[in-house]
Amino acid sequence: MPRVSGHSHPAASLHLGGVTKRYPAAGSAAVDDLTLDVAPGEVCVLIGPSGCGKTTALRMVNRLIEPTSGRITIDGTSVTALSPPELRRRIGYVIQEVGLLPHLTVASNVATVPRLLGWERDRVRRRVDEMLELIGLPPGEFASRYPAELSGGQQQRVGLARALAADPPVMLMDEPFSAVDPVTRQRLQADFLALQRQVAKTVVFVTHDIDEAVRMADRVAIMRAGRLVQYATPDDLLANPADDFVTDFVGADRALKRLGLIPVGRLPSVRTSDGDGLPLVEASTSVRDALSLALENGAPGVTVTDGTNRGTVSLQTLLTAAEPADRRDHA
Repeated sequence: MPRVSGHSHPAASLHLGGVTKRYPAAGSAAVDDLTLDVAPGEVCVLIGPSGCGKTTALRMVNRLIEPTSGRITIDGTSVTALSPPELRRRIGYVIQEVGLLPHLTVASNVATVPRLLGWERDRVRRRVDEMLELIGLPPGEFASRYPAELSGGQQQRVGLARALAADPPVMLMDEPFSAVDPVTRQRLQADFLALQRQVAKTVVFVTHDIDEAVRMADRVAIMRAGRLVQYATPDDLLANPADDFVTDFVGADRALKRLGLIPVGRLPSVRTSDGDGLPLVEASTSVRDALSLALENGAPGVTVTDGTNRGTVSLQTLLTAAEPADRRDHA
């Protein structure tokens, strides 16, 4: 993936303090006293059952929905300090349905916000080309196409490029990959994570899929009936669910999910020079994949390499890697 040029708007901190949304005809609040902080450059994933308030919470950040009470700030400035249109031009927004304008070319769709901001024509053109290269759609091939000429995955990439085009410090993503097939979805997830490592935006990401949440998030906010139940890193969420609701929500296979988060290079190993004939894996390989490889080969462990040194990790170490530290200590 090509590198993006230096951007002028670094990631911003995002704060929601006591944010509540009530609708007159509803008996309970859609979002009830929600407080959370997202650090600059972090991906915060909001997740929970249907109707839990996650999408309402996301849409209050760019004032598509106005909160009943509470305060939302970006880098310490209240979102109410700007008019809604001006605020939305400063926040990238990606939705499930993509929302590309069908009568405009790919290039014109990507250029929408920079043009609204009054960028000069040459600057807009350069930015469009840069964004299309960044998402893997070469401008020479795709800039003049129309949305109907693209696959679902390609349309979603264009939607992401459009959201990034004006270099916003905050991105809102509302189930952006749920409308595509599973294979395309995994590819888009991987591409987004690679892109995020380059552009480092502050992202609020809504999903209903716990596997996607665990993969995408720096921190996961689990909501229920409008309230925040737990806000934690994926590893802490899987290792230490706050209550029975979270335990059930993350699933009975949470130990296996956690194995997918831990690089095998973090585990204790025994230094070796030849690997003892065990399957060889990179230090960045997840423990889940390393364990799967060992079991497939009937091996008592794996050999881990960082490109210079090698060490063997036993099957028992792989099997117990996902247990919380206090349980391992007493095993």
